[in-house]
Amino acid sequence: MVNEFTAIILTGGKSSRMGRPKALLPFGNEPLIAHLVRQLERKFKLVVVVAAPDQELPPVPAKVVRDEIAYQGPVGGIYYGLLAAIGTGAFVTSCDAAFLSLPLISFLSSQLSDYDVVVPYWQDRFQPLHAVYRRSVAPLLKEQLERGELRPIFLYDRVRTRKVDEQEIRRFDPKGLSFFNMNAPDDYAQALRLWQRENSLENSMESTEDAPLSCTVELFGVARLLAKTRVISLSLAPDATFAQVVSAVAQRLPVLVGRVINPNATDLLPGFACNINGMDFVRDRETKIRRDDKIFILSADAGG
Repeated sequence: MVNEFTAIILTGGKSSRMGRPKALLPFGNEPLIAHLVRQLERKFKLVVVVAAPDQELPPVPAKVVRDEIAYQGPVGGIYYGLLAAIGTGAFVTSCDAAFLSLPLISFLSSQLSDYDVVVPYWQDRFQPLHAVYRRSVAPLLKEQLERGELRPIFLYDRVRTRKVDEQEIRRFDPKGLSFFNMNAPDDYAQALRLWQRENSLENSMESTEDAPLSCTVELFGVARLLAKTRVISLSLAPDATFAQVVSAVAQRLPVLVGRVINPNATDLLPGFACNINGMDFVRDRETKIRRDDKIFILSADAGG
C-alpha cells in the first residue's frame, strides 16, 4: 500500500536555531536531505521535497517543488507538497527527522482508508510532521493559508482524523526516535551519536551471520485468546523461514495446533493471516525472516 502513496519532505524552514541549513547537515557520509530521500524512496513511488524559493539543495532522486511564498510554516509546505503528490495520500515529514521507521510509516499509511488524516500522538501532543494526509485536504489547507492559520492541527477538527496513540506507535518504534528532531546544534550532535551507535550495532550483527536470529510474534484475536498470551520471543536459525516460525510457535504454544496452526505445524490454517512488521502479509511458507522482525498472527478478516 505504501508504494501507492507519495512521501513529502519539508525543507523550507529558516533553520535559525541550528545556525545553518538543516537539509545540508552531513549525516552518514551524505547530506541529511539525501539520507532521508534514500530511506523513503525504498517504499514510496514518488518522493517530493518542498523547499523555499531560493533554497540550495544537493542533487537528490526526488521531485523538488518550491513554496510560492517563503516561510508559511508547515501548512504551506504540506499544501505545496500535496499539489505535487500522486496517489491517494502522502506521508509528510520534516528534513530533520533522521530516524524514520518504515514499519511505522507503513502502519500509518494503512490507516488512511477511512480517514483524511492519520497523525501520531506522542508525548501528549500531535506530530503533524510525521503524519499521513489525503490529497483531497489540499483545498482546506489553502484556506488556512489565506486565514493565516499556519499550524496543521487547525485542520484536524474539520476532517476525519485518526489519532494514533503511544501504545500503537511503540509496536513499531519503541523509543519514539521517529519524532526526534534536530532543532539546535546539541540535537544534531546527539543525533550523530545515536546514528553511530545504531550503525555499530548493525555492523556487529552483520559480522555474526551464524548467530541465532531473534524475532517476536504477537498474537491477536482467537490466537491470543487460546494462547492466553500476547507476545512471545523466538530464537531461530539465521536463514529461518516463515514455516520455521510457525513450527517454533507450535512448539511453544501447542494449544494453537489444529485451531490456528495446521496439524503438521508448517503453516496457518485458513482464516488466519501473518503480517511482518506491519508492512507485508506472508503468502509463501518459504518467506525469509530477518533479525528483529515483528510478526503478527491474526484472523484473516481482521488483517485484510
